Amino acid sequence: MSGWLAAAYPWVKALHIVSMVAWMAGLLYLPRLFVYHAGAAPGSDTAQTFQVMERRLLHGIMLPAMVATIAFGVLLAAAPGVVDWRQGWIWAKLLLVAGLLCFHYLLARWRREFAAGSIPHDARVFRMVNELPALALLAIVILVVVKPF
Repeated sequence: MSGWLAAAYPWVKALHIVSMVAWMAGLLYLPRLFVYHAGAAPGSDTAQTFQVMERRLLHGIMLPAMVATIAFGVLLAAAPGVVDWRQGWIWAKLLLVAGLLCFHYLLARWRREFAAGSIPHDARVFRMVNELPALALLAIVILVVVKPF
């Protein structure tokens, strides 16, 4: 491992985990806000409150946490000897992270639709998609800790 990255590795790993936790919290909470927002009348005070909450969550917490997660993850992956790129678990993890990035984009699109006064789906759809990041998190943690393949 190169000098500065070897010395900084525990800090980079800790910051990667902290930023990932913040990003995952948003990925889990924003669809829940959408469940409640879908039940509010468009243009109502309640709908306006949800719009503010959703925008602040997405732009104030989720986006910076996502960028930090990726940046620290790239640093971890760049550290020589940390990842054996011949093993399958890292590729499966990266595929799941790519799925979370797509999910983040989808949530941002739905937030824009809500902000425009449209309700993109009913509450049932948002309840179902609310479970996806939890499943991805479970799989990612198992892949990273157990390294099953």
